[in-house]
Amino acid sequence: MEVERADLVGEYIGHTAQKTKELVKKALGGIIFIDEAYTLAQGGEKDFGREAVATLVKAMEDNRDNLIVILAGYSTEMERFLRSNPGLRSRFPIHIHFDDYDADELFQIALQMYTDKDYVLSNRCRWKLKYHLSEFVKGRHPHSGNARYVRNLTEKSMRLQALRIVDRELLSRQDLVTIEEADLPEFGILEI
Repeated sequence: MEVERADLVGEYIGHTAQKTKELVKKALGGIIFIDEAYTLAQGGEKDFGREAVATLVKAMEDNRDNLIVILAGYSTEMERFLRSNPGLRSRFPIHIHFDDYDADELFQIALQMYTDKDYVLSNRCRWKLKYHLSEFVKGRHPHSGNARYVRNLTEKSMRLQALRIVDRELLSRQDLVTIEEADLPEFGILEI
């Protein structure tokens, strides 16, 4: 089961523990994957996220032979999260760091996204995309999104392509499926 903060944290006192226990009960015999797990510890002292963590820690101990819990999130925030509850670090002894994609990998991801939507890139657009992603990799910060950035870029180019051809009267199939250099935003001008 993939869950996030809203799936674990309740709206009033006592609701969080109940919600978390019910979720654990449904997941017994399987895996709970908590994306952006650090959000459970970002509230203040009275935040219900801490109650969810405490309930989860207890449930993990009680069901350690029948439940796997995977936490995911940005490295710095996850390190802070693991320090937020004394029982967390010992219950998550395995930490796996995934490196960001390099420019070539992002390029391949972009090509796959276009292919999945039945688009093709002109040669000039391919070169521009390679340059764009190379510049992105050189200057990205830790929360830049990686493949999410590529998804936003490809979707933006598809919208720009549609705007470019919307007023044309005669369109071939090739016109409808080709992303041209002009459709790809310049690097640094990606406004989503």
